[in-house]
Amino acid sequence: MAIISSKQQSPQPDGQPKQRRGSAERRNLPKAAPESGILQPIAAADEEGKQEESLRPQRLADYIGQKDLKGVLEIAIQAAKGRGETMDHLLLYGPPGLGKTTMSLILATEMGVNCKITAAPALERPRDIAGILVSLNPGDILFIDEIHRLSRLTEELLYPAMEDFRLDITTGKGQTAKTRSLPLPKFTLVGATTRVGSLTSPLRDRFGLIQRLRFYEPDELTLIVQRTAEILQAPVTEDGAEEIARRARGTPRIANRLLKRVRDYAQVKKYGDINQDVAAEALELFNVDPRGLDWTDRLVLSVIIEQFNGGPVGLEALAASTGEDAQTIEEVYEPYLLQIGYLHRTPRGRVATPAARKHLGYE
Repeated sequence: MAIISSKQQSPQPDGQPKQRRGSAERRNLPKAAPESGILQPIAAADEEGKQEESLRPQRLADYIGQKDLKGVLEIAIQAAKGRGETMDHLLLYGPPGLGKTTMSLILATEMGVNCKITAAPALERPRDIAGILVSLNPGDILFIDEIHRLSRLTEELLYPAMEDFRLDITTGKGQTAKTRSLPLPKFTLVGATTRVGSLTSPLRDRFGLIQRLRFYEPDELTLIVQRTAEILQAPVTEDGAEEIARRARGTPRIANRLLKRVRDYAQVKKYGDINQDVAAEALELFNVDPRGLDWTDRLVLSVIIEQFNGGPVGLEALAASTGEDAQTIEEVYEPYLLQIGYLHRTPRGRVATPAARKHLGYE
């Protein structure tokens, strides 16, 4: 965790604070061009902040989609409030961009408590998680993103905290070592992960609720696009929202990002409402086709079809032919191509399906 000092720098004789060497030169250097990542479900830095927070629904009734998950959580919330207790610890897993963080904030609002958000990579040392636990108030929600990346020592500190609401601290070394147990207020831990299989069994079994977030249907994404457009004051027609939703890969975060890019395009081109034609024209400019494939997705499929006669082809050979990293292909591009049935994995390698040939215009 970064530590920011509150000590002011000693001023110069002219009253101006002393600057570090090279800071002026660094400010004058040109910034690197941003990389294209319009279809990545990971939020960019310039898209976070107050506007991004305003797009999140505040109540469970306003949350669109995930009908089964909402039903389970409604029962858990009402039961916990009826008994005057805290909710059981909750584990949410699924692909990024489906609303795990949003759901934790909604739970805090519905329970009338505060929500503290952190990420597992930020909890490097046991004292990091200890400081957060002792600062919780009764009933608070602690949200840990990418919880499968917790260090072993930090994870073991969570065991008694989750079960018995106590924090075990060891002071001293050797024969003078002593263990103290500090009582903790009852809280609810909400863990989020994209790799539920990477969690250890002792940690996973301590969650009372384990729920999976699924991809969204086009009609659900259409409602999300219309809601976001109303917040952003971007006039969009129903067919325009459907066109954006169709290309969003079933992910609300991508749908909101595409809407922002289409809004920028319509503003610059002096268009009025964002209809289907305007949305399609804008997204073609950003290389997002009607099935949500970007330039690299189509490149992977084209290389398999043209250079390897449709496959099978090994991952390393495919990475060398496309110029992409093998891990990037496997973790970023392949999951969606497998999901929509454009790619198959076989023991001998990757194979492009007839649906992929038809989509790309191959006979």
